[in-house]
Amino acid sequence: MAETAKKPAAAKAVSLPKEVFGVEVENHELVKQAYDTYLANNRLSSATTLQRGEVRGGGKKPWRQKGTGRARFGSSRNPIWRGGGVVFGPRGNENYSKRLSTTAKRVALRQALTLANQAKKVVVKDVKTTGKTAEIAKFLETNKFDRKVLLVVDEKSPELIRATSNLQNVVLVRATFLSVYHILNADHIVLSTKSVPVIKDWLTREVK
Repeated sequence: MAETAKKPAAAKAVSLPKEVFGVEVENHELVKQAYDTYLANNRLSSATTLQRGEVRGGGKKPWRQKGTGRARFGSSRNPIWRGGGVVFGPRGNENYSKRLSTTAKRVALRQALTLANQAKKVVVKDVKTTGKTAEIAKFLETNKFDRKVLLVVDEKSPELIRATSNLQNVVLVRATFLSVYHILNADHIVLSTKSVPVIKDWLTREVK
């Protein structure tokens, strides 16, 4: 008598820990502060302006000192002239960075994940790929993830990095590198099964 084929075991549903995805959010002030801190710390101080002594030209006095009826000027590179120097402009060495304590960062992350979970943006699914972009694109199409997708994994594999690098609407991050910026900007947050306990352990760990 032929043996009956065994059916594959159904994947066990992973519940999201309430300590991270179900916290109380009284207001959004801390979440906004964490969002602004991320942007400030990634801001480049690349804007520069020339002061009066750095603008080329202007060595000759525009007109004689007296007798013209006009105001006295020694150089056409005066800051009040068009084409002149800039007073108190950016010099390229500004520091826009902000600091947020580790405890505040983790509270903000828990609040952001709670808000995303309440908006039904968070799903737990494992993404398998051999490194082909078409496989990830099919995964997104099958699950109707048609906008900005945040893939959260416990560890980045070379195949997953290669498969997602050419997809503009997909951001791949490790669980311990989550940020409020990525969470709030994502329309869909896909957590791998192994990333859930990593996130819980990281965000509920006591700060020493």
